[in-house]
Amino acid sequence: MSSRSHPLESIRARITAACARVGRDPASVRLVVVSKTRSPEEIRAVAARGQSLFAENRVQEARDKIPLIADPTLTWHLIGPLQRNKVKNAVEIFAMLHAVDSLELAEEISRRAERIRPMPVLMQVNVGREPQKSGVAPEDALALARAMASLPGIALQGLMTIPPFCDEAEAARPWFRQLAGLRASIEAAGIDGVSMRELSMGMSLDFEVAVEEGATLVRIGSALFASA
Repeated sequence: MSSRSHPLESIRARITAACARVGRDPASVRLVVVSKTRSPEEIRAVAARGQSLFAENRVQEARDKIPLIADPTLTWHLIGPLQRNKVKNAVEIFAMLHAVDSLELAEEISRRAERIRPMPVLMQVNVGREPQKSGVAPEDALALARAMASLPGIALQGLMTIPPFCDEAEAARPWFRQLAGLRASIEAAGIDGVSMRELSMGMSLDFEVAVEEGATLVRIGSALFASA
């Protein structure tokens, strides 16, 4: 298969086109390839095409798999829920944690990270207020950001969300717009030590809409691997 026909190139082109529609620089959006359940061979094949940022959902799977890939040029994010008893391993493995949704979890990350290295994190916001999903309620996000700002060893760098499931990409737009608005509100508060540079939102079905609404990190797995 040629590089032109590989789904990775198609996804990159679609990100670029989405940026063009709203006047954004494509360099402001990073593709996060979700590699959960994928084999080391599949991951290496995607990395060989120039992709360096990957994400896993579970700490244990990442801990077992990443050494088998044995590529120090790759960067790994955790995008799934993090249990407090897995924080030490998560801090050692990942460059960013996307799903911090409570002060208790942030405190544990701070405690572990302070001994190892500063840990960039994103706050997960439950924009749809779905009881089955993790995430802080939108109205509580500012207070949590203020509390996290005082913790050593942890750096809040933005927000993350998984919106309610929608059959059509366009239906997700209000949720992405809400998260972007929340980011602007927290940024306007001018909290020392808190950056809102990142918006982690958009997956295989709706990432183009997410880019149009300001996403800086789009998390794509099935659209890449299903047709590779």
